[in-house]
Amino acid sequence: MKKTLLTLLSMVLTSAMAQNPILPEMHADPEVLADGGRYYIYSTTDGAAGWGGYYFTCYSSKDLKKWRYEGIILDVLKDTQWARNKGNAWAPAIEKKNGKYYFYFSADQGERKAIGVAVSDSPTGPFVDLGHPIVDKRPEGQKNGQQIDVDVFTDDDGQSYLYWGNGYMAGAKLNADMTSIDESTVKLLTPRGGTLMDYQYREAPYVFKRKGTYYFLWSVDDTGSPNYHVAYGTAKSPLGPIEVAKEPVILQQRPDQKIYGTAHNSVLQIPGKDKWYIVYHRINPAYLDKKDGPGFHREVCIDPMFFEKDGRIKPVTPTNVR
Repeated sequence: MKKTLLTLLSMVLTSAMAQNPILPEMHADPEVLADGGRYYIYSTTDGAAGWGGYYFTCYSSKDLKKWRYEGIILDVLKDTQWARNKGNAWAPAIEKKNGKYYFYFSADQGERKAIGVAVSDSPTGPFVDLGHPIVDKRPEGQKNGQQIDVDVFTDDDGQSYLYWGNGYMAGAKLNADMTSIDESTVKLLTPRGGTLMDYQYREAPYVFKRKGTYYFLWSVDDTGSPNYHVAYGTAKSPLGPIEVAKEPVILQQRPDQKIYGTAHNSVLQIPGKDKWYIVYHRINPAYLDKKDGPGFHREVCIDPMFFEKDGRIKPVTPTNVR
């Protein structure tokens, strides 16, 4: 009887807690938006062989615990001209500005990956594609890497910036239309050095600002590796230069909890509060073997993120129950 009561109590407590992963089925590369009293998550639709997902979905929540499916917001095979042959819809970002929602995404235009943008009057769409990519080539002097993994940051003065790059990190000012970049401001920002055990840059730049400091987060190693993890640095301006943190790794696997490949993140600040969360993906543990495609069997999670008094990001503890 005592054991039964303890079991029931455990079930009640567990059901009252938030669970990771937070979205059903498989998703990756999550982008989070706080808007109008709700939170929205946009992601790569995962589970297709060879990263073959071709549409983006949206989920929303009032409390970061229960998430409601809002539907497909952009299907690149149907809703674009430039990426309709192959798709490969990856790693979105979204920004609200002047009452419009600008949805940035990576897709395959045939010869190479590129970054597009679609616009809507609502965070749940429908989104209308611009009609052509806004970034479709590497920055001058960069000889390798892909134009994927886009991020957008808007500074206190209203100026918005675009960041992107696998194999390199680039940044540039967005023009006032939010659908083109100021080519004269394109800058390579790639953090140099490091190893796969600490901060060697691979992909997925993400930028936010806290108390006057610009934080740059990025992913290290391959997305199909259990070692895939998040490192960071800081800067005094939104286009760097980036100073790598002395203890740069802030999110990494916990094999003892069957948590692997924790990276490609976005960051959420609760509006009006100094309260932060990191939203990221990890490998579904049933697909860890390379033959099972760990790199495209991923799931979305969220955990609190804290800071030291001097502004350093404390290492995040990835959880199953938070």
